[in-house]
Amino acid sequence: MLKCVAIDDEPWALSLVEQYAKKIPFLQLTATFDDAVSALEFLNNHPIDLLFLDIQMPDITGIELAKVLKNKTNPFIIFTTAYKDYAYEGFEIEAVDYLLKPFTFEKFEKAAQKAQTLSQIQLNLKNQQEGESPFIFIWSEYQQLKIELKSISYVEAKEDYTSFHFKDGKRPIMSLLLLKKAMDLLPTQSFIRIHRSYIVPIDNISSILNQKVKLKTGEIFPIGKSHRDNVTEALKIGQ
Repeated sequence: MLKCVAIDDEPWALSLVEQYAKKIPFLQLTATFDDAVSALEFLNNHPIDLLFLDIQMPDITGIELAKVLKNKTNPFIIFTTAYKDYAYEGFEIEAVDYLLKPFTFEKFEKAAQKAQTLSQIQLNLKNQQEGESPFIFIWSEYQQLKIELKSISYVEAKEDYTSFHFKDGKRPIMSLLLLKKAMDLLPTQSFIRIHRSYIVPIDNISSILNQKVKLKTGEIFPIGKSHRDNVTEALKIGQ
């Protein structure tokens, strides 16, 4: 669940964010503000994960507020504005996304999913900084699920989602993560991307023959041309 706040001096825009946020189960809109000064006072005492932030506001602009917060609580920021001229400044301070009013629910949801993915990556990196984490968390069906690394047989890209398969044969877990983002979550010492559609644990590789990888769990996958050097290097590491 991502705790979020919306700040906008236009009532209709705040109402739109509230309406859209209610449709997304992993968002918890804890407060809304029509001025940045009141919002800053609240945010100094109530840490949040995500901020929906207008840019053109009296007293303090959204850009100025974002810079202040970056040195304090540093939430993920999605700008919601009618002015495309600020796009460069928005991305310069590493905003998750930049939504031009009036934005559709589809664009709002896509931006929220970006924040969700970044939150997931941030959590797993924090775990790995203390040594290689024996597990990761991924978002699936609007909840964070814990996956033990040693249980993964392989990870597969399927159209718009990624599927985590397990050595014990239990039902795969599906996530809206792109395979590239899934690879970012996994420790490179233990996992290797062998194809545009597959990631495998190095210790689950049984053999390689004719540019195909056979896993100890029985699956056989092709090695993509652009990944052959990576596979060779990974096997050296694993020796």
